[in-house]
Amino acid sequence: MSLLVQFQNSIKQQHLFSPKDKLLLAVSGGVDSVVLCELCKQAGYDFIIAHCNFKLRGEESDRDEHFVKELGKKYSVEVLVQHFDTANYALENKLSTQESARELRYNWFAALLAPGSGLPTPGFLLTAHHADDNNETVLMNFFRGTGLHGLTGIPASNNYIRRPLLSFSKDTLLAFAKELKLEFVEDSSNQLSKYTRNFFRNELIPAISKVYPQVNENLQNNISRFKEIEKLYQFSINQLKKKLCRQKGKELHIPVKQLMAFDNRALIYEIISGYGFSEKQVEEVVKLADSESGKYIQSPVSSYRIIKHRHWFIISPVLAIESENVIIEESDKEILFILGKLRIDTSSTLSFDKLRASGSNDTVSLDQRKIQFPLLLRKRKTGDYFYPLGMKKKKKLNRFLIDQKLSITEKENVWVVESNQRIIWVVGYRLDERFKIEATTKEALQISLTPSQ
Repeated sequence: MSLLVQFQNSIKQQHLFSPKDKLLLAVSGGVDSVVLCELCKQAGYDFIIAHCNFKLRGEESDRDEHFVKELGKKYSVEVLVQHFDTANYALENKLSTQESARELRYNWFAALLAPGSGLPTPGFLLTAHHADDNNETVLMNFFRGTGLHGLTGIPASNNYIRRPLLSFSKDTLLAFAKELKLEFVEDSSNQLSKYTRNFFRNELIPAISKVYPQVNENLQNNISRFKEIEKLYQFSINQLKKKLCRQKGKELHIPVKQLMAFDNRALIYEIISGYGFSEKQVEEVVKLADSESGKYIQSPVSSYRIIKHRHWFIISPVLAIESENVIIEESDKEILFILGKLRIDTSSTLSFDKLRASGSNDTVSLDQRKIQFPLLLRKRKTGDYFYPLGMKKKKKLNRFLIDQKLSITEKENVWVVESNQRIIWVVGYRLDERFKIEATTKEALQISLTPSQ
């Protein structure tokens, strides 16, 4: 079976794109992208070419650009060219040269395919990644450290990107180019093993093939197996997530005891990773399970925290306005949340009488020595109780709100401030008796609510 027929069959089987689609081909001028152009031309696909000149190899970079422009003339298609100051971009963004080139080119490709770019939609970007690239990627992921997904290799389809050559080896593409006498250019940097991928390509895989001659074929088979295994894995993970996790607004609530009973760090990672937490933080979550209520860990890359609240983990936005569980640190002076703004002040200068006189439903003064930070500002929950100011016995919060003659809607919008699992203030309604200032109070914590307009 010819490579063209295999190419067309692979596209149909994987539903990559249709003959009606306008295609954007990323073309460097190397043999892989030249073969991609030839196959698309023979198959009758409608395409244009995009070429990146990264200005990294002097005259050689300009040679590649000229070659790709001539290739466009050969196939009578438009060629788009973009020049990049890759070296400066890498310096300014503290990235490697390879990372910078990748970021620059994919940002440009995305802009070309965006609405209003002039390309008919839907449009797809075709890259010339092949089976050998896939093998190198899997090995790099494995040695770098990866989960199961990293062993499934490069996807043939990812958003607007399509990779129709992933099934074919480099040798197959070279043989096709030789048979049709296709011209192409060589990137001299491909021979430099200082780049990670080149090291795997030029040194590591050839060394392994001396012991295991079928290394590339075996890697391809393993990638296929891992993809099938991942399907089962994701199905199982999704079932467990449905069983364990409860979505409440923009928060995710997970019962600590049930989660830890699985004794499975992969499950913890799959739950927290979507909120910007890394695999390294899984161990922090395990430790958090045995911590006091109110402790939390912060995502290093996103605005989410995992809060330990009684018997629950709560993955909550840091922005209080979006959260139903807000951490208040001792250094915090103002907190914005859905009801308005809380102001937190400490005072050791006001007299006891003045502090007591300053109290109201929207402003409370508490004995600082009885307070343990961090505080937790949260929506009320079933089962909450506190000791209303002036009472020596505890009272269910729900009963208290009924006595206040609150409507159902008003009760749904009640928040509390909690210290070490004890309610210190029903916000805007009543201070807890246990935390009031006394004649012996030397330092007070004053919290005031300014309601939203």
